[in-house]
Amino acid sequence: MQETMTGLELKFCRFDEDLTVKEDGMVIEGYASRFGATDQGGDVVEAGAYSASLARMIAEGRRGKMLWQHDPAQPIGIWDEIREDGTGLWVKGRLLEGVARGREAAALIQAGAIDGLSIGYRTKRATKDTGGRRLLTELELWEVSVVTFPMLPSARVAAKSGATPLEDELRELAAAFRAAGAELGTR
Repeated sequence: MQETMTGLELKFCRFDEDLTVKEDGMVIEGYASRFGATDQGGDVVEAGAYSASLARMIAEGRRGKMLWQHDPAQPIGIWDEIREDGTGLWVKGRLLEGVARGREAAALIQAGAIDGLSIGYRTKRATKDTGGRRLLTELELWEVSVVTFPMLPSARVAAKSGATPLEDELRELAAAFRAAGAELGTR
């Protein structure tokens, strides 16, 4: 866990398996937080911890923010869906190709160089258990970031497939070079 000067806390999670690419950007989805799991900071998010915050966001017509490495000056996409289920906080959103850092994040994710998600939140209610762990029972969710180092390794993105138009072009170009090389080698 990290704390900024404004008191905003941060939790990190890893992407799960694959990512999905659609026309309007790379779609990422998975768990940004898992209930009952002790993170590297010794905190445990309890089931229902996000429910009041998510209800307020919906009532106010707001979405959670998708940031690059928790930097509020670097939004990189849109979270289209954020919800709690029996496992944790599930998110689904799009890295925007029209944003330079969004394209960079997509490339880094595709290459496996970046594989983490991290939540930025304020603690509204928490208790301590007998082992000294902080049990987070109510959180105000501010944002979910794509990050390098996740705090909770078990929270991951669940899907990826396809390619961006640029990746398709590069594959076609590589195939053309291979074919040309093969043709030159036979002459």
